[in-house]
Amino acid sequence: MNILHLKYAVEVEKTRSISKAAENLLMGQPNLSRAIKELEESIGITLFNRTSKGMSPTPQGEEFLKHAKKILAQIYELEAMYENRKSTKQRFSISVPRASYITCAFIEFVKGIDTEKQAEIYYRETNSMCAINNILEANYNLGIIRYQTIFEEYFKAFFHERGLSRDIILEFSPRVVMSKNHPLANKDDIKLSDLSRYIEIAHADPYVPFLPLADAKKAELSEYVDKRIFVFERGSQFELLSSMTDTFMWVSPIPEHLLDIYGLVQRVCLENNKIYKDVLVYRKDYYFSNLDKKFLNHLENSKSSISK
Repeated sequence: MNILHLKYAVEVEKTRSISKAAENLLMGQPNLSRAIKELEESIGITLFNRTSKGMSPTPQGEEFLKHAKKILAQIYELEAMYENRKSTKQRFSISVPRASYITCAFIEFVKGIDTEKQAEIYYRETNSMCAINNILEANYNLGIIRYQTIFEEYFKAFFHERGLSRDIILEFSPRVVMSKNHPLANKDDIKLSDLSRYIEIAHADPYVPFLPLADAKKAELSEYVDKRIFVFERGSQFELLSSMTDTFMWVSPIPEHLLDIYGLVQRVCLENNKIYKDVLVYRKDYYFSNLDKKFLNHLENSKSSISK
């Protein structure tokens, strides 16, 4: 048994497939199958049940893999510690929902980048599915996804299936944001029915694992509104809200200075009882780099600057 064998076994568990694991590991399927068999023979247990639906850990395999992950995590931590010391290039990658408080954190984070060193910084605003795929398939290290708490079990099952860990960043009720010149801008108690005559700016790409897109959209969109403009880019959303005084949008809490820049106000609608979570997602065996930690510190500061 060696470190490579541990990595192979963990990858097979994560993908539930010899062929997919071999593809991810850049090796031939027969060689991976042989390595898993050698590992099983050396430790005297069967790690995986092999079925037509894929590979699943045996009870003994689950116990072994739990220890294997701990060993690998310590190795990755040690490697990252010394890699950070010798590396001359600063690398950071994250996919996020379209959320202003996260963008504010990223801006402060980027201001602290060492300009004397090379840097590769990737920051992508996208939906939950793309954020997860970027981690699993596009070598992004971190993702932040947003979902309603009613879909908690769907996402927990999906994270477990894909070998992902999660940390809750923010839990919030949505605010309604609009131009300061909107007819409802000065109304303290906005009702859902009050919004029916206005145009909603909305995202067109909700995602819930194991749930049809039509059902995910139905859970997101209000039955009170029949006029919508679907916009994917956050800056354009703000421009529309600012220039069209008959539009509104449901958002996570926005820092006050951004509202001032765009001439917007945010209001509470008590009838909207949906609760959302913003959740940090990463591979179970991933070790946070120094840059990751700096970004998360800025994110915590930005979060504390908004009222929930």
